[in-house]
Amino acid sequence: MPKQTISRRTQLLAVGSALLAGALALTGCASGAGGGADESEFGFAAAEQVADSPITVWVDASREPAIAAFREAHPDIAVEYEVYDGNAGGSGTFQTKVALMDQSGEGWPDVVFSSQQNDAIWASQETNGVQPFAAPLNKGLLSDEFLAGFAAGSLDYGTVDGTVYGLRNDLAQVVTYYNQDLLDEFGYEVPTTWEEYGELGDKLAEEHPGYILGSLGDAFMTYVYYGGTESPVFQAEGTEFSTDISDKNTQKITKILDRMLQNGTLVQDSFFSATFADKYADKIVALPGPVWYTGAIFQGALATPAGKIGVAAPLKWEGGEVATGNVGGGIWYASSHSKNLAAVAEFMTFVTSAPEFQVEASAAYPAYTAAAEGWLAKLEETNYFVNADFKEIMTSAADSIWSGWSVTKWSPETAWATVVIPGVAEGKTIESLLPAWEEKLKNEATVNGYTVK
Repeated sequence: MPKQTISRRTQLLAVGSALLAGALALTGCASGAGGGADESEFGFAAAEQVADSPITVWVDASREPAIAAFREAHPDIAVEYEVYDGNAGGSGTFQTKVALMDQSGEGWPDVVFSSQQNDAIWASQETNGVQPFAAPLNKGLLSDEFLAGFAAGSLDYGTVDGTVYGLRNDLAQVVTYYNQDLLDEFGYEVPTTWEEYGELGDKLAEEHPGYILGSLGDAFMTYVYYGGTESPVFQAEGTEFSTDISDKNTQKITKILDRMLQNGTLVQDSFFSATFADKYADKIVALPGPVWYTGAIFQGALATPAGKIGVAAPLKWEGGEVATGNVGGGIWYASSHSKNLAAVAEFMTFVTSAPEFQVEASAAYPAYTAAAEGWLAKLEETNYFVNADFKEIMTSAADSIWSGWSVTKWSPETAWATVVIPGVAEGKTIESLLPAWEEKLKNEATVNGYTVK
């Protein structure tokens, strides 16, 4: 990967030069809960810098390899880290912990990874007189050349009013995975539409009971099945929020899901439960899912060997265009309170773009374009997928994410987790739960300061 390496070195030189100059200006700034007294050349009031001081990083368990890779590549930078839930399922842990540190005026981490896409909304705002947690990244801390290397639109979720506060770790476009051996054995074709997906469920249940086409046991499935079908369940413009369960797409996908739940081709077990692999590792015929299923689910939890799984285009409505869902794609944030911004910039650059992590150790499709090319090339070398065109399919899906699913102050996963998942577990249909789901979404919008249309 010589071109990637040269490009990255150029970017790091640009970052390093800016930080060297900035460190001189930052030295002597007053520290405290609000940072320095004067706004630095990086666009915020920085704390007094302490050269060579260790940085603290919060990550989820899946990002621990990033710490190990960085330490090996940069033994001169001291990194301490804490594993937390990564804000999974919209837990709010990141915001809650930062709020406590804002109150005490100390203890902030230098870098945080969040699996949610909405944290920039609160992290970019001052709270009770304390400056925003997230440091601006495009006002001198990171170079324009480096930031331009991210996939088009991938930094939008971490950008507020033109200022970039977070760097996207990975993209999470949905594709259709399938088991070629099982399709051949059963004489089935890969579904290409949502209608065909439902019909395959009927056929599979009748002819081969016990085999499945997916799970509804995780809260993020709302992105797959409703975001990926252009269902206007979660839409916001400014401070106005709307949700429409009566929309034809919402109604159609709900009926398909209920039918598949009833016939057993959709199960209620979480992909990450202790028993999922034992029960279903050799029973998955096909399923829609984000590209990170490659490493996290198939190569990871299910330990599916190479030469079994294929990747097809995202499902679409019959006669419609592909409009895939976006299921995650975590974001890295730098702290405006950090006392070693030079190390923070080095770390942020490394974990989002360096081949040592994003190509060699990451299970997910990188948001940084050069790293994504390397990640796909490495996957191709392993001959993991049965189809040679999986790279083109994944790349095309990345450009087909439906823009109608919005990012707000809260996560859409919480309503699904508290209303739909337990309701289905009690034997209720999703269709019967739609009004309660919609009401929960509206209540969450109101609590978070949105006007419900």
